[in-house]
Amino acid sequence: MSVAMVTGASRGLGRALAGELAARGWDLVVTARGARALAEAASELARAPGVRVTAVAGDVSSAEHRGALVAAARALGGLDLLVNNAGVLGTEPLVALAAQPLDGLREAFEVNVVGPLGLVQEALPLLREAGAGAPAGAGAVLNISSDAAVVAYGTWGAYGATKAAGDLLSAVLAVEEPALRVWWADPGSMRTRMMAAAEPGEDLAGLPSPQEVAPVLLRLVTEGLPSGRYTAQGLGVTAAGAGAGEPAAEPGAGGRR
Repeated sequence: MSVAMVTGASRGLGRALAGELAARGWDLVVTARGARALAEAASELARAPGVRVTAVAGDVSSAEHRGALVAAARALGGLDLLVNNAGVLGTEPLVALAAQPLDGLREAFEVNVVGPLGLVQEALPLLREAGAGAPAGAGAVLNISSDAAVVAYGTWGAYGATKAAGDLLSAVLAVEEPALRVWWADPGSMRTRMMAAAEPGEDLAGLPSPQEVAPVLLRLVTEGLPSGRYTAQGLGVTAAGAGAGEPAAEPGAGGRR
């Protein structure tokens, strides 16, 4: 049975992606900062028939925590898919760069850039092993990006800088590890707690939910699409919800998370 690791899995897109994977029979290692919310999510995920779920609460910016996550995956038999979804804004609500707290910027880079890269480094031996034996020929990494990585939105500069850095690291990883599938995907703007915290005055009612977006992003996994940058819109999501569409393996119309 395939094993996936999902960070930021207690709510929002991470929780939705974990749910979709569980429904497809994947065993899971899930993590988030909040132990109680993570335990509740893990309990729900474990209701999928035959699915094993290991929950490890903690912060992906911690090397010790990253080691514990990979050890948990190894105990389940390996790791076929790493989903780097956990992220922070750097300050809530968002502010212009002139007012951006530098401590918040440092935290955002630690959680959004350093943590995911550290987790990739820790997990690479398992991902390479998965690539050697997987039917599709590759273990896989899915890094959640943002339209703010490629578009200059006011007040999104700090968060966008971390996502731009993540995009570049993803692209280089795809070059350096050609046996793996490496995707960096912009899910678009969604009705999430993060989006509400970023711009409290915005009306999010017309945005898709994470539950609508998750199955479309998982086309990357189920169809074994080539390494590259994708948008949920290009993969088949519109502002009104799920719909037909073709993959877009380059920056395109997406949205902030």
